Formats: sequence, structure tokens, C-alpha cells
Amino acid sequence: MTRVRSAAVPLVLLLGLTGCAEDSSEAAAVDGLPWQEAKARAQAVELEIANSFPKDKVAAIDQGSTGVLMGCGPESVNWKGATTVTLNEGVEPEPLVRELETKYQGSRFDIETRTAPAGHYEVGLVSPNSAEIYLVAEGLEPHTIRVASGSDCFHWPEGEYMGGKF
Repeated sequence: MTRVRSAAVPLVLLLGLTGCAEDSSEAAAVDGLPWQEAKARAQAVELEIANSFPKDKVAAIDQGSTGVLMGCGPESVNWKGATTVTLNEGVEPEPLVRELETKYQGSRFDIETRTAPAGHYEVGLVSPNSAEIYLVAEGLEPHTIRVASGSDCFHWPEGEYMGGKF
């Protein structure tokens, strides 16, 4: 149950914030972008974000090797995945998430924040030009931060199965 819940919650949170950011069904697909490259780009930014936390506060960084595809429009999808940052014992996630908001001010991302229904603070790094998004918030386990991602949209062949793990 924990494995399913840990995979589903960041996706639900990511979809919730995406809904606040823009209607992703309107997002344009990047021509010629293979899903593997979209995934690699999103994972690279996940790690950039995870590695931006102070090294003396981080015990481990665990990037998921697979994610899922979600529809962006009639013939396009994007890749969604997540990385978990485990903090040293006693380090609280919220101050680090709030610091991240400051670090990304003036970056290529628009910043959106909210207090989640569970009561923790979330920062969304949202591309103003595409469906690319990163949601950073307290994780499910104590002393963790989840970096959930959504790649740029890319074309997906009509009728091609998009279920499973990518």
C-alpha cells in the first residue's frame, strides 16, 4: 500500500497544482521531442532542485527510475515522475521548501505557492511557455521533501498504449 500511495500522492499533488497553473490540455507539444528526452530533461531538473538544498541537511536523494504518461492534448502527453530528498534527522522540510522559493525567484520559472489540504507548504516551479512543472513539498515520510515533475508535452501516436511505467 505504501508503494502505491507514495507514487500516487505526488502525481495527485502535481495534477492539482498544474490545474491551478494552466489548463494543461491547451499545452502545445514540442515537435520531435522523444519521450525519453522529455523524461531525461525533467529528471535533470528534479536533481538540480534536489541538489540545491544545503548538503549538510540532506541524508539522501532518491530519484524514481520510472514515471507515467499523462495526456496534454488530443495527440500529446507528458512524462511525470518524482525524486525524494531525505533530510538528516531533526531537519524540518518546510523551511527548506520556503528557501527554494527564494532561490528560484527570477529564474525561467513562474513560482506558485499554496498550503496543501494536509497543511504543508508547496512551491510550484511552472514554465510560462510549456506544460513543464515541478512541485516541491514535504514528502509522505518524516523528514523528506518530494520533487514531483511534469515534462514538456510531446507528440504521442494516436492509438499507441500510454499505460504502464516509462
